[in-house]
Amino acid sequence: MNTINGGEAVYRVLKANRIDTVFGLLGGSMLELYDAMYQGGDIAYVGARDERAAGHMADAWARMTGKPGVVLGAQAGPGVVNLVTSVAEAQLAYSPLVVIAGAITRADQAKDTFQEVDQVALFAPICKRSVMVTDPERLAPMLEDAIRLANSGRRGPVVLHVPRDLFASSIPAIDPVPVNIARPGPAAPADIAAIADLLEGAERPVIFAGGGFKWGAGRDALTALAETLEVPVVASTGHADVMRHGHPWFAGQAGPRGNRVASRLTKEADVMVVLGARLGFNSTFHSNDYVGEETRIAHVDIEGSAVGRYFPAEIAAQGDARLTAQALVSETRKPAADNWRKTFRADMDSLLEEREREAKIATLPLHPRRALAELRDALPENAVVTLDTGNTCLQAADRLAHYQPLSLITPLDFGLVGFGLAAAIGAKAAAPDRPVVAIMGDGAIGYTMIEIQTAISHNLPIVIVVLDNEAWGAEKAYQQEFYGGRLLGAEITSPRFDQFAESCGGNGIWVNGPGELGPALTQAIASNKTTVIQGKIDPGALMTLRKDLFATPKED
Repeated sequence: MNTINGGEAVYRVLKANRIDTVFGLLGGSMLELYDAMYQGGDIAYVGARDERAAGHMADAWARMTGKPGVVLGAQAGPGVVNLVTSVAEAQLAYSPLVVIAGAITRADQAKDTFQEVDQVALFAPICKRSVMVTDPERLAPMLEDAIRLANSGRRGPVVLHVPRDLFASSIPAIDPVPVNIARPGPAAPADIAAIADLLEGAERPVIFAGGGFKWGAGRDALTALAETLEVPVVASTGHADVMRHGHPWFAGQAGPRGNRVASRLTKEADVMVVLGARLGFNSTFHSNDYVGEETRIAHVDIEGSAVGRYFPAEIAAQGDARLTAQALVSETRKPAADNWRKTFRADMDSLLEEREREAKIATLPLHPRRALAELRDALPENAVVTLDTGNTCLQAADRLAHYQPLSLITPLDFGLVGFGLAAAIGAKAAAPDRPVVAIMGDGAIGYTMIEIQTAISHNLPIVIVVLDNEAWGAEKAYQQEFYGGRLLGAEITSPRFDQFAESCGGNGIWVNGPGELGPALTQAIASNKTTVIQGKIDPGALMTLRKDLFATPKED
């Protein structure tokens, strides 16, 4: 009987499921798997300098490819624990991450062994499943289950803990086949008909589109629906790439992190059809300030428990966003809403004029909105942009232009600072022919700046734009507005990240003021080398949100 070890079994399962790239940091808990990948040669390995960053890389790779992103927590204990942040990020982004986590040998468990920690319990609350493999012959089937679960229904991370001795154990040779993933269909025909009737009678209709269209490759279906109905579309937070920038029926991102036109649409609509979105906190603050109290809502999502959870849904349905949009195209009649359409077009023209004025701000230091306008104009149409969380990226959320599908990757609901650089590397590994640009603040890049070396050493050239306002901007804005300007911990100083990139073997560009950032981005992309562009931006140009959280309580 032919036998293989557990590391070879894992390699074969990954290969059978078209996982051609994995991310991790070398550790002693799964060297047999590393050896199998080396000898097999069909799976590229991107070795990060921190497990957290490796997890973000795999997360972004998954979002770009639609396949589960695989990250190796190759060192039991501290190495695996370092993945907690990236697993929590993937959980709240509904990103299919498969973590193969090394664990101490079975014989040493529950003995306070070196690097022993209850990994299964640690990850249980922040993933779809956290489970320990206890039998070497169950390793391959349980990995297949992890792949299936991560990429089924509402996607998310799965953590598979594998004791060190299982990778070395001999098992019968296997010849795995790809895991079949069941895909949901559209909303039920009765729900499609009801939504069509609701839309036909609407005077102020809007389509609220979310990440379901990105996972389901549904941009064409969404565009066709908007064009058939001649109804404006707004995007949920972090998904401003669900339609092509500049499309006449696309209003951009709605809600507190969006623009005033899209937010007015959701506030004033009499009918809102929500497809592939949750109407979650980042998009609505769960407030009627962003979704009209009288708005009649038809809500369709792949996860039934999300439908109508935050706002009452007159029509509640479970289904795939793309397939539901396709069904609606053939079922729905164009609503008579000419005044609504006319107002929407005028509002969009006004917004575009506003953005053009922002592009001419000539103050020093560079105003962030001028910076974003220069980036918007210089980004190639096939570019992928990764954003971080923070005040400047908050302003970037709706001020950039995304033309091709899968052009925007953000931290989404976890609100993670330090995500963008690592995510850019993962996106580049998934789409090597597309330019990838990470836009970050000076605080954010400090979390993962060593991964610049990862991008260079693995020949994954990315551009990192550091907009440096010498502050933790979001917190500084709140301290200024609600705490009398008493700043503690808000102001920071940073090194020259452009020079750090040069010390790693990449390029660095320092931007001095207006008119330099756009050409710098063009130059950096053309160089095809990992490049950091850094420039000072106005530390006083900050945005503030959620004022209700900081209101002074009324005295009795």
